[in-house]
Amino acid sequence: MKQGTKQTTRQQPKKPVKHKKPKSMAFKNGVTGYLYILPFAIGFLAFLLVPLMQSLRMAFCSVGFDGGMTFKFVGVDNFKWAFTVDPNFVQNMIGELLQMAYTVPSIIIFSFFIAVVLNQDFKGRGLIRAIFFLPVILSSGVLVGIETNNQLMADLKDVIAESSNLTSITDVVKSMFLAEGESLGPINYVFDAVDRVYDIAISSGIQIIIFLSGLQTISPSMFEAAKIEGATAWETFWKITFPMISSLILVNVIYSIIDFFVRSDNEVMDQIKQVMVIDIKYGRSSAMAWTYFAVIAVIISVVSLIISKKVYYYD
Repeated sequence: MKQGTKQTTRQQPKKPVKHKKPKSMAFKNGVTGYLYILPFAIGFLAFLLVPLMQSLRMAFCSVGFDGGMTFKFVGVDNFKWAFTVDPNFVQNMIGELLQMAYTVPSIIIFSFFIAVVLNQDFKGRGLIRAIFFLPVILSSGVLVGIETNNQLMADLKDVIAESSNLTSITDVVKSMFLAEGESLGPINYVFDAVDRVYDIAISSGIQIIIFLSGLQTISPSMFEAAKIEGATAWETFWKITFPMISSLILVNVIYSIIDFFVRSDNEVMDQIKQVMVIDIKYGRSSAMAWTYFAVIAVIISVVSLIISKKVYYYD
């Protein structure tokens, strides 16, 4: 009697399951950042890239309108005209650069101080924060135009100026403590900042919000540990608050520089617009605009390089 043979099947060894390596927090933050800038990138490529290249082409051409827009290559003649022939372009640009160097530090100091105050716990904090955000709304195009062309405010200012020899409260303080013609030296910067407090405040809305959001990310346990160790409020500010917020100082400085150079009462922007719209010199206005853009880019690069060396980054 034949015994049946049993067929045995060998089980194939299971392949080891590959576990995906979890993404790091830096990678996730990077993806989130790219997602935030994606709408701007799409809008730039769709609506701004072609006009930008057209403007760059105009800067090296003489633009005519003989049966349509025509271009005649002239090399760097438009740039030479802006620097050697036009009497106001270089002067206005230097004036704006000096004013920027004078104004941006005041905006950063003011916005940082207000953000520290608004980060404290007190009643009505939400209302006060909303009030300090109002400059962002008031700086919109329509309201700026109303303020600029407000004849009533201009007349009131003239009446006040004619009725008194002292045009500001700082003049009163100076007249009380200083003899006529005496100079305060560096303290004049503080007096000038007080005189321009309205302009500084209306330019500080976004910076206050950025600083405030950074202050709220600092862990309270760090302040509690410093308090247990006996650190004073002054030491806590310089050892914890300021280093932890230093990266946002760089962000706000860059934002303030750009915001200053594109504000509505910028003399260089007004001159570029006049050459383009009134004089109908598209090539010259484009050359002036690209020169202005290059100067701003160089300033931002230098400032970023200097400040980034002092910035404290933490995970």
